[in-house]
Amino acid sequence: MQYSKPAISIDEQLVILQERGLIIDDIHEARDTLYRVSYFRLADYWRPMEIDPITRRFREGVHFNKILMLYQFDSELKVLLFRAIQEIEIAMRTRIIHHFSLQHGAFWFMDASLFRDQTLYEQHLHILRRDLHQSNEEYIIEHFKRYDTPTMPPAWKTLEVTTFGLLSRLYSNFKIPATKHIVARSMGIMHYRILRSWMISIASLRNYCAHHARVWNRLFPVPPTVPEIMPNAWIVDFTFNPNKLYPQLCCIAYWLRSIDVQSTFVSDLKRVLAKYPTVDAAAMGFPKGWLQEPLWQ
Repeated sequence: MQYSKPAISIDEQLVILQERGLIIDDIHEARDTLYRVSYFRLADYWRPMEIDPITRRFREGVHFNKILMLYQFDSELKVLLFRAIQEIEIAMRTRIIHHFSLQHGAFWFMDASLFRDQTLYEQHLHILRRDLHQSNEEYIIEHFKRYDTPTMPPAWKTLEVTTFGLLSRLYSNFKIPATKHIVARSMGIMHYRILRSWMISIASLRNYCAHHARVWNRLFPVPPTVPEIMPNAWIVDFTFNPNKLYPQLCCIAYWLRSIDVQSTFVSDLKRVLAKYPTVDAAAMGFPKGWLQEPLWQ
């Protein structure tokens, strides 16, 4: 079927929403909102308030302000998550570079014998070279002015300009478990496979936050591994949906506290939730009684 619907004005969009049963108390505010936030971006937040996906009619008593409030909550949550993930990424990058370089030398990432899958290794090396070529960091430019051998700078320079996603793939493909365990245990995580799972999961979550996608009630395709026992304060209730946001929040809270005992992530998250008391935490996977968990104390 060929798509043939024409573009419509914001006023026409508002008429459609009202015809479907949405209550708009302030038409000027609603018009201004749809001029700042597109119809289909907001639609992600009102879908759970519809009676069915065919007629798109709203349940009785749904106000536009409730949708806007949910969007604002999700925006504030993403700001908090992005800042938290940034702190984790910086610490992870620092520790991988530090421990791997001490164990295997300044250019370990160029040593094919240290990686399991050689095809992946070649792909990753190609991406590293591209990232270096595109970098405008002064320390990279100065390095190439001064040195031409080896063909790339040492790990503490090269791996600072690549993505966290690639760093997690290098970690995953590295063939020596003992070195990966050193990094994992420095984060209070007892096995490198758990750390690898968390890295992949938050790299994906970071992308959702960076591209302003909804995280509130999303089902995430790559959930983190959530072990039942951890060395530090953790959770005891595992009845949540593993594909919801809650298990990722648990991993982030644990991770940050391992990096910095003064981390304010737990209190910051509670503050955002308290600011929006009508938001359904269960839609994010929060189980009942989550506030009594040792992790969230």
